[in-house]
Amino acid sequence: MTASTNIKRRGMMLVLSSPSGAGKTTLAKRLLETDANFTMSVSVTTRAKRPSETHGRDYFFISQSEFAQKAEHGDLLEHASVFGNSYGTPRGPVEQALAQGRDILFDIDWQGTQQLKEKAREDVVSVFILPPSRTELERRLRARAQDAADIVAQRMAKANDELSHWAEYDYVVVNDDIRVAEAKIAHIVESERHKRARQTGLSEFVRTLMV
Repeated sequence: MTASTNIKRRGMMLVLSSPSGAGKTTLAKRLLETDANFTMSVSVTTRAKRPSETHGRDYFFISQSEFAQKAEHGDLLEHASVFGNSYGTPRGPVEQALAQGRDILFDIDWQGTQQLKEKAREDVVSVFILPPSRTELERRLRARAQDAADIVAQRMAKANDELSHWAEYDYVVVNDDIRVAEAKIAHIVESERHKRARQTGLSEFVRTLMV
């Protein structure tokens, strides 16, 4: 594409959701590595910073009172409480990125996705990642060797609730082969970038074609 046909567009919020073990985190990482226009959404949280984490890169670490103020003033696109700590997506940086034509990747659950759609439906593209089978989902969780057997059992029990929301998403990808799933997500992204409504510079470009 030459500079003369580089049509201005608005960015998208790409949401990837799945039950734990379906491959969402791996797919998100690969997308960030292969598509320079994507950046990961950085959440605010009230939990304590871990030694390996960096403020502003992993999370924005704030107090509970600051979080409550942001939520009350509508400064968060979505927010939730997890194990006594609050997490949320700052509205300002996301809207600025979208206006500049940059895409934001979200690794959130169905509840966060619902909130995003309520606040900015036209900017959200949601993809639900399914495992090829329940047996394979459990095998992947055990193969990670990161969690004790009781935690794996809890994640499998929670999977039913997460899976029940698959129909709320724009796209569904079965992750049987990680490379195939990655290619499908890339196709979704490319198609969404070419949607007429997202290409905000089309009207101006078309005017240059008309005598």
